[in-house]
Amino acid sequence: MVNRSLRGARQTRAMDLAQVARMIAALAVTLGLIGLAVAAARRFAPLAVLRLKTPAERRLKVVESLMLDPHRRLVVVRFDDEERLLLLGEGRMLAAGPALAKPTSETAP
Repeated sequence: MVNRSLRGARQTRAMDLAQVARMIAALAVTLGLIGLAVAAARRFAPLAVLRLKTPAERRLKVVESLMLDPHRRLVVVRFDDEERLLLLGEGRMLAAGPALAKPTSETAP
């Protein structure tokens, strides 16, 4: 009877080791697949993003931004062919100026 219980304990221990080895192998396969997915994303994702971009010109553009202090910022925004000066701060727009005249590129003689 002692011999049977000893044999059963050895079989249980062997089965436990087999299950642990199987779990480690499954983890290795899973991590390998994740690594392949990351490598493929690094290789092919930039090309996919380029294909998804629209060739049309954007209508809204931030031309320039100037920090006045840690809470306020001046921003020149171009919408179509019109530029506006915005004062932003504290999570909201504090003031909006009139349409700005476009700067001329004339040089002094």
